Amino acid sequence: MKLNQQRIPVLVTGANGQLGRELRGRVRPDSGFRFLFSDISQLPGEETLYLDITHRDSVELVCRSEGIRVIINCAGYTDVEKAEGDASMADLLNHVAAANLAAVAAETGALLIHISTDYVFDGQRSEPYPEDWPASPIGVYGATKLLGEEAVCRSGCRYLIFRTAWLYSCYGKNFVKTMLRLTGEREQLRVVVDQVGTPTWARDLAGLILRVIEMPADRLPASGIWHFTDEGVCSWYDLACAVRDLSGHKGCDVQPCLSRDYPTRARRPAYSVLDKTKVKADFGISLPHWMDSLKSCLKELL
Repeated sequence: MKLNQQRIPVLVTGANGQLGRELRGRVRPDSGFRFLFSDISQLPGEETLYLDITHRDSVELVCRSEGIRVIINCAGYTDVEKAEGDASMADLLNHVAAANLAAVAAETGALLIHISTDYVFDGQRSEPYPEDWPASPIGVYGATKLLGEEAVCRSGCRYLIFRTAWLYSCYGKNFVKTMLRLTGEREQLRVVVDQVGTPTWARDLAGLILRVIEMPADRLPASGIWHFTDEGVCSWYDLACAVRDLSGHKGCDVQPCLSRDYPTRARRPAYSVLDKTKVKADFGISLPHWMDSLKSCLKELL
């Protein structure tokens, strides 16, 4: 996307979440981009433009006044459990807001990079999901994210949708940070073993996004959907054990349990491993194994 020495304006929405904060940390001052980090919250010591993306007029005002050429949508309603009782808000943030950004991108000619999820699938498959596998979400979170994808695809804008899974980082609330705390506090934990997927360090996804926007425009693939996670497969139980062992909290006995023994309001896919063949080929990348990325993240957390 670089054009000579011009600094290309890039809008990042949801900039105070896990992925947004990883993007903040990876941006180089000498890059050919001028980043506007936006959210509806503020972070101490960080410059954040207040922007409510559920209001299309607000999005259009910012994009036109700042000459935005790339929109990176990191915003969303990501509390899977809470979404079951808050469907209207989940739809507003995951569907309507995505539609607003896509509509403005179509009008202004901006490129939209939109983040979606493995939860658009029902988890009944036993092999990694390719991008063209029929979506069939089993909960409100996945259903609203799928509606957001569909709105982006219908908008007429140029878009890249990246589905990811089991995102964690040093920031905010996530499974890895919770396990780090609990394995240090408790003598025993029970964690589900019959839900399988791939943990993804948000920093790895941020690296892909920055690589994408730095590609010359004529080398970017056509609009589409790609799957991105780290490599490998594990259960939530495996991930909890890895966090315990790598953090030195070996006094905690982590026990496996089945999903039916740990009832939750939201149903989760039993198997949500994503096939990354397409993203590796189209963007010329190799992916780290989830265990290697976990080690790096925990080193920072500890």
